Amino acid sequence: MTQLGKTLKRYTPWLLLLLSLDAFSALLLWLSAAQTFPFLIGIIVLASLILFSATVLVLHLQGQRRRRLFRAFLSEPDAVNTENLLGAVSQQEREQLHLLVTVLEDKRCRMQEMEESLRDYEEYVEGWVHEAKTPLSLLTMILDNRADELSPSLQARFNYVRSQLQKDITQMLYYARLGNSTKDYRFEAVGLKDALEEVLEDYAPLLAEKQFHIENRLADETVYTDRRGLQFMLGQIISNAVKYSSANPRLTLSLYRSPAAEVLTIADNGIGIKSYDLPYIFQKGFTGDSTDSRKKATGMGLYLTKMMANELHLQLTAESQPGKGLTVSILFPRVR
Repeated sequence: MTQLGKTLKRYTPWLLLLLSLDAFSALLLWLSAAQTFPFLIGIIVLASLILFSATVLVLHLQGQRRRRLFRAFLSEPDAVNTENLLGAVSQQEREQLHLLVTVLEDKRCRMQEMEESLRDYEEYVEGWVHEAKTPLSLLTMILDNRADELSPSLQARFNYVRSQLQKDITQMLYYARLGNSTKDYRFEAVGLKDALEEVLEDYAPLLAEKQFHIENRLADETVYTDRRGLQFMLGQIISNAVKYSSANPRLTLSLYRSPAAEVLTIADNGIGIKSYDLPYIFQKGFTGDSTDSRKKATGMGLYLTKMMANELHLQLTAESQPGKGLTVSILFPRVR
């Protein structure tokens, strides 16, 4: 319904009142047996309709002007828009508007403080990550240059610690950046096999520690997405598989094509997830039941994976049975 229609509907009771007065006037004229009764009643009804129409039109135009000024005030509640709106409302509305201006100004100040606090937080996290990479790089250099001075078991332990630190630092950095308004994604054709092998190489110490068997069924398929974002998602899914692995752990990676998308699946044979927990595994901080394997869980890995999937416009699904593992699927829409 248009604004004019809404205005007419709003003032219809007044039209009915005017017509009722016209009917009463017609009754009086009829009782007085006036000779000019038909002419007078026509004049009365016509004058009432003209008066009503003019009144509704004026009120409609005033309402449009108030709405226009109010929208301008909401988009930019500065002094000029505030004064323009105050001049177009009644005294009672003016008092209410002053209260609204006070509330909006308080909200605006709080939002500015929150934005500044968020920027400080992001700068702190990124600075901390940058500083944390220095000792991590030193550890990597020592392991690369002095591998012959360490026993194989000790070297494997150090590699495990290095991979774990690298995973945690990367997770924190991406968590801080996901809320940033500035994005540096680069969408391009990405070779899945090459991208996945890089991730598996980064997580090799963690996978070796758990003695994972990797079954990579990927060929030379390509998808259109951001390479770093995809590798972050794959890393979080693999890390989740390592964390909740069982005896004789296995990781199977494959790709199949649906009519509308390429679907990458990462399946493990870990402890799995109970059916009543499955709908919530991508929620922030959700860790499921309180079994020993989940006591130290943060509930952030799959949450960040879902957030990154949303950023890259990818669909993420999960299937699981307790004791039989978890299968996570990433759907890549086909791009012409």
